[in-house]
Amino acid sequence: MAEITQLRSELERHNRLYYVDAAPEIPDREFDRMMARLIELEQQHPDLATADSPSRKVGGAPIEGFESVAHRVPMLSIENAFDEQAIRDWDAGLQKSLELESPEYSVEYKIDGVAMALIYQQGMLIRAVTRGNGAVGDDITSNARIVGGVPLRLAGACPEELEVRGEVIILNEDFAQFQAAQVRNGEEPFKNPRNAAAGALKLLDPRVARQRKLRFLAHGVGYVSTTPWSQYTEFLDDIRRLGLPTTPSVQKAAGFDDLMRVCQTMIDAVPELPFEVDGLVVKLNSLIARDQLGATSKSPRWVRAYKWERYEAETTVRDITIQVGKTGALTPVAELEPVEIAGTTVSRASLHNRDELHRLGVCIGDRVVVEKAGKIIPHVLWVNEAARTGTERPFEFPEQCPECGAAVHQDEGGVYI
Repeated sequence: MAEITQLRSELERHNRLYYVDAAPEIPDREFDRMMARLIELEQQHPDLATADSPSRKVGGAPIEGFESVAHRVPMLSIENAFDEQAIRDWDAGLQKSLELESPEYSVEYKIDGVAMALIYQQGMLIRAVTRGNGAVGDDITSNARIVGGVPLRLAGACPEELEVRGEVIILNEDFAQFQAAQVRNGEEPFKNPRNAAAGALKLLDPRVARQRKLRFLAHGVGYVSTTPWSQYTEFLDDIRRLGLPTTPSVQKAAGFDDLMRVCQTMIDAVPELPFEVDGLVVKLNSLIARDQLGATSKSPRWVRAYKWERYEAETTVRDITIQVGKTGALTPVAELEPVEIAGTTVSRASLHNRDELHRLGVCIGDRVVVEKAGKIIPHVLWVNEAARTGTERPFEFPEQCPECGAAVHQDEGGVYI
């Protein structure tokens, strides 16, 4: 049936535009309308249903449980490096082992999500597995199908068997909306996006899991029947071509000095990221060199997680102001009694958005715990309600933009502008 074929093609194209290219052409409601029409037609013509139809990403009936699956290539952990000296020592060791003066590295954000491996055979998704204990994970294929950015069929030529690894995340804006809904429903809200994502992947009902707006970002390769790539960045380019979204802003660096420059630039950009990170990941770019170095029983020798220390302090909220961004987004900011955190004086902290402000319940005059990690903009973690005296004043989010006077509304992405 021509309409079914056209709808599938259009939905696959818009999925790629949204999750891989970050350039959506239609609003969510139009996508939902097209999806509903496809589901309706497939129900009317069950003989035309296919395993790779976009409708399979909506979510099926609840399952009874998850099967354990052994990883063909272990999903090992990454060894941490907490300062430049640790990275310098590691770099020196690699130079000696590889007999190279300036190894080429890739640097990416260490996304604070849930690890998942996608296994494709002849371009079709046949299985999705959690990290588990590194040797054995849970088969979560039923839930992976509804994760944004997970193609059921790859869009081009690829190895006969291909395992792509990455993180399942919830964007900060989506998480704030989800938290706000939990509070409205009288539920105990999740503390962070990672916990919400992990919980969603282990729900037995994919239809419920779909409500959390999970997304997948690829950042690694597991078992592959043939390896057509010589560099990691080449692999990322290729799987993007196949329709998989990859970890953003991957940078290359040659040698230690260039590596530290790239790391600092990426750390400075962390406040602009739409998802949570807890460091950087530095990898050898050469896949051949990686094979030479191998791994210990716990972690690969060719990669390090470069993490910055996290610091907290308690202080008083003097006022709450509204910051208007370039796109018109309104961000509430806590104006603080200056406090020393990680060797710097902090007098302002982000409250992110209206939903997060309401979730935290921050009032003017409250004692709050503020966190600062590396070069990241400080943000309020929680309110010390036990310290309240009764003189605190709630903050009313403005109904009009403080700069242009336009009425404030929530856009389709949940942002207040």
